[in-house]
Amino acid sequence: MSTKINLSTRGSELLFYRAALSLSSRTLSYLSDLIRRHRKKIRSPWRRLNAGQQALLVLVHLRKDETLTEVAAGFGVGVATAWRYIREAIALLAARAPRLDTVLRAARRAGYPYLVLDGTLIPIDRVAADRPYYSGKHKKHGMNIQVLAAPDGTPLWASGSLPGSVHDLKAARIWGILRRLNASDLIVLADKGYVGAGEHVRVPYKGRNKPVSQKAANAAHAKLRAPGERAHAQLKTWRILRKLRCCPLLAGQLVKAILVLQLREAG
Repeated sequence: MSTKINLSTRGSELLFYRAALSLSSRTLSYLSDLIRRHRKKIRSPWRRLNAGQQALLVLVHLRKDETLTEVAAGFGVGVATAWRYIREAIALLAARAPRLDTVLRAARRAGYPYLVLDGTLIPIDRVAADRPYYSGKHKKHGMNIQVLAAPDGTPLWASGSLPGSVHDLKAARIWGILRRLNASDLIVLADKGYVGAGEHVRVPYKGRNKPVSQKAANAAHAKLRAPGERAHAQLKTWRILRKLRCCPLLAGQLVKAILVLQLREAG
């Protein structure tokens, strides 16, 4: 997949170049069809870009983290129009994100021996005064997102967003993850940040000078959990998640939209 996008700006001068986008055509087709059906549903009037061009603009922005100014110039539309196109597509995708109860039922049917639960921080462009967004664990400002993954690292579900200062265990309780896990009788592996989550959430042993048996159990736990933690890396191949420059409150919807695209790409 390739397109011509903006390279740089210097004053009023714009340079353009042809670039490749590391995504399959089926992902572009999926998003194009989604936008096309939405336009038909709302009886949208003529637009500067057709559904396929809008989908490509959105994918360039999300995958490569091109700024609004750059993608707008590259696709020949205004910055405000590019933003509307992107927000529209994100909302359409996020509405199709997997629901937690649906994911847990599917995991039981698939016979997964366990799932992996982990929190990730989506960095945001904020100053030190914004204390609610500051994560002491990561030493930066961001939004806390909870992610459930299959044993092989396939991301299955992503939560909404909470300020980075919120602890992973508290976030899991806020989103009802622990209650639903208990009801579904599924086992989840997690790190030490989830100590006290309940019997269905298995965490490593804490403390120094642990007996050999506990050290061996921790090593086995880490080995099983490691592939599942790759789910975060898969989501963050979409460079927009490496540092958000938009409203922090949009982080959860953005991650859900990217999860839908990532599952489509992997499928």
